Amino acid sequence: MRCRSSSSLAGVLAAAASCTLHAQAPDMQLILQRLDRLEAQNQQLMEEIRALRQQVGAISPATAPGAPAPPPDQGSIEEQVQVAHQQISQLDQEKISTEHKLPLTLTGMLLFNTFYTGKGGGGADNPTLAASPGAPLLASAGATLRQTVVGVRFDGPQIAGGGKITGSAYIDFFGGSGATLNQLLRLRVASVDAAWANTTLTFALDKPIIAPREPDSLAQVGVSPLTAAGNLWLWQPQIRAEQRFKLGSHSGVRAQIGVYETSEGGTGLTSEYASSLSKDRPGLEGRFEFWTEQGESRRIEIAPGFHASETHVAGQSVPSRIFTIDWLIRPASRVDFTGTFFQGENAGVVGGLRQGVSVVYENHARPVHATGGWAQVTYRASQRLAFHVYGGQEDDRNSDLNASGAIAKNQAYAGNAMYRFGSNVLGSFEVSGVRTTFLGSGTRWFPHYDLGLAYLF
Repeated sequence: MRCRSSSSLAGVLAAAASCTLHAQAPDMQLILQRLDRLEAQNQQLMEEIRALRQQVGAISPATAPGAPAPPPDQGSIEEQVQVAHQQISQLDQEKISTEHKLPLTLTGMLLFNTFYTGKGGGGADNPTLAASPGAPLLASAGATLRQTVVGVRFDGPQIAGGGKITGSAYIDFFGGSGATLNQLLRLRVASVDAAWANTTLTFALDKPIIAPREPDSLAQVGVSPLTAAGNLWLWQPQIRAEQRFKLGSHSGVRAQIGVYETSEGGTGLTSEYASSLSKDRPGLEGRFEFWTEQGESRRIEIAPGFHASETHVAGQSVPSRIFTIDWLIRPASRVDFTGTFFQGENAGVVGGLRQGVSVVYENHARPVHATGGWAQVTYRASQRLAFHVYGGQEDDRNSDLNASGAIAKNQAYAGNAMYRFGSNVLGSFEVSGVRTTFLGSGTRWFPHYDLGLAYLF
């Protein structure tokens, strides 16, 4: 654009102003564009500041020490309620309720056995003595779940002196005749314990105090392994007290004493004297265990014990006096030696051969002297596989036996391999044999083979 000239002063000034405005118009446009860009950048910056404040506000309550947590999300609350409801429903299905609200635990072993017993076993499923001479030689084979064991354990209340009440009871299906439709529930063992730091008072149905140990077997569960062959196993009512003493950091003593109810049927007396035989009698028993250990892999336990009771028959008192000693020797973590030895008289009343008393001339009753015991070697090849070899015998003094056909000696021996397929599934294969010597009529024996599968719960 061109500026025109003018002759007047006013015209000259007007023309100069017009030319100046037209010359500055491009510069003003640039200024306005810059202002627009600055405004947009400022708006973007403000939005970023607000977003940063929101992030800081969301993070700081959770991370600041002592700051309260942010309010929970409504969706997460609903999910937690649903999970809690499912857990309560599951516990309601699994619980065992008690009237007095004591914690109760179900435990036990579902045990399946399939077996074969040789002819000398007399046709029984699980014999402990060979058939007497003259009896038919019958073999037997089959399968059973009779040796399944079901138990409950409970934790009771605290008692005076800082003690606590606990207890347990176990049953099996070994009662009855053994026929499929005649297998009866039977109480095996049970106990109620009042325990303090170093003292325990027990009311129980259990093995004799003098013979607490057992060989390891899934083939012999309905009755203890080596029954009538050195293992005094008879489960009977008893009351016992235990006191524990420390002899340094790696050794100590467990002293037990109590009253054990004998089974007078173990005297083996004939029906001629049954009416004069007193029923179960109290026996005094004691056991004193000395133990020492070196770490977790080495341990020794040695425990002498005694039993004393009286059998009343035909107006006479026949003593039962038994001395015992049992042991556990663990020279290494994988190996155990365990066992029991006993010697005395009238041992049938605590689980020995059921011929503890003889009646001889002029109706004179006298005890039968007996010596016996058992031993086992355990080798744990791995956490899953273990081998057990055990055997035992009871030898009664022949001169005390007045009837032909009485048992002079009974011996049993066995070996098994146990494999743990899982944390609660255990399999076993066992081979065993029993050899029984009868007074004046020879010896019989039989083999027994057993395959067992146990589900522990």
